[in-house]
Amino acid sequence: MKVSAKEQHGLRAMVELAARYGEGPVPLGEVADAQGISRAYLEQIVPALREAGLVQSTRGAHGGYQLVRAPESITVGQVLEALDGELLPVRCVSESAAGCDRSPMCAARMVWTKVHARVSETLNEMTLADL
Repeated sequence: MKVSAKEQHGLRAMVELAARYGEGPVPLGEVADAQGISRAYLEQIVPALREAGLVQSTRGAHGGYQLVRAPESITVGQVLEALDGELLPVRCVSESAAGCDRSPMCAARMVWTKVHARVSETLNEMTLADL
C-alpha cells in the first residue's frame, strides 16, 4: 500500500486542526505555514475533507477551517478514505471485487484480505487525538 502525498498532507492538515480544536476557524494559510505545506495544495485537498463531513469552513475576515467533531472521534482511516477512497492494497479485496475475474479462485486473495484487515484495523483505531 502506497500512501499518496495527498493523504500525507491532508492528514498533517487535520492534525493541525485537531491541535487547534475549540479555538474556532483556522485560516488555511496558518495551517499551511504550521505544517510546511503549500497553501495552493491544501486548497485542493480540503474540499474532499469538507465533503466527507470532517471539516467545515467559515468565510470572512475571521474565517477558516475547523473540525466538525472532536479529534477523539475522527480516525486516521476516515481522513485517508475521505482523500483517496477505500483503503485497499489490491482491487480484489473490495466488496464487489470489481475488476478482477480471478477473485473467486485466486490463491493470493487470502493474503490481500488479511493485509487489508490489518491496515484498516490500525488506521481506524488511531484518532487525530492520538497523533
